[in-house]
Amino acid sequence: MNAGMIGLGAMGTGMARNLASAGYLTGIYNRTAATAQSLAEGLGVTAYAQPEALAAEVDIVLICVSADQDVLDVVNAIVLTIKPGSVVIDMSTVSSETAKKAATILAEKQVVFLDAPVSGGVEGANKGTLAMMVGGDADALEKVRPVLEAMASRIMHMGPTGAGQNTKAVNQIMAAGINQAVTEALAFGQAQGLPMDKVIDVISGGAAGNWFLQHRGPTMTRDTFAPGFKLALHHKDLKICQAMAWQIGASTTLIDMTLADYEQLMAAGFGDEDISALYRLKKKL
Repeated sequence: MNAGMIGLGAMGTGMARNLASAGYLTGIYNRTAATAQSLAEGLGVTAYAQPEALAAEVDIVLICVSADQDVLDVVNAIVLTIKPGSVVIDMSTVSSETAKKAATILAEKQVVFLDAPVSGGVEGANKGTLAMMVGGDADALEKVRPVLEAMASRIMHMGPTGAGQNTKAVNQIMAAGINQAVTEALAFGQAQGLPMDKVIDVISGGAAGNWFLQHRGPTMTRDTFAPGFKLALHHKDLKICQAMAWQIGASTTLIDMTLADYEQLMAAGFGDEDISALYRLKKKL
């Protein structure tokens, strides 16, 4: 199976490297051509000038872009040239409605679409240890599972098209809550004059321990906020979650609070920092 990757941001680059190491990657595309060319030379694959050129040459198209319209733009481009029987796997975080639209467009060319958003951050993308939540045809998933295993250590079929994105929404809301809790608690600890490296170490081994505390606690308490997961992208994801919650009448208290906090930070120029930059606000309080 030959695979091509479209989208070489912080996540896509790590995933492309792992696909190449496993022997599946044959081509890449990025809107910034220089990024694709540089990576292609290092990996020994082809950098394509257009996504439709890539789609014509591979069996599996993997997409990792930033927003709903980006996904639809890519799908509308590759549908012109993609071969029937191919599989398109979108690892972006978008709405379930966008996933369903993409699936409908591609089905007209007898192409299967899987929505397969991921969690695990840049570290997971680089190490090939992402968690992947997949919506779409279960048989198609099994067909491409060996390729996905080059990028993810946990791959779960969640149901029909859109179910992967709905599961990712659960993840993003939970991530907002963890961010709120960890940043506020550590700001409190720092205000108490505690040795924060010891606080993080001992709490990480107890009932309140979590990935975010362990991996972002040491950096945020040193006022370092390199992504990671960009705050502005989490803001985008939470807007999707908010709209989904409104549709079913679910509570959005946590989502609304986090969006408001992020908007303050984005207005101050911190949107490209890691989501742990929420610590900036908590320290002030």
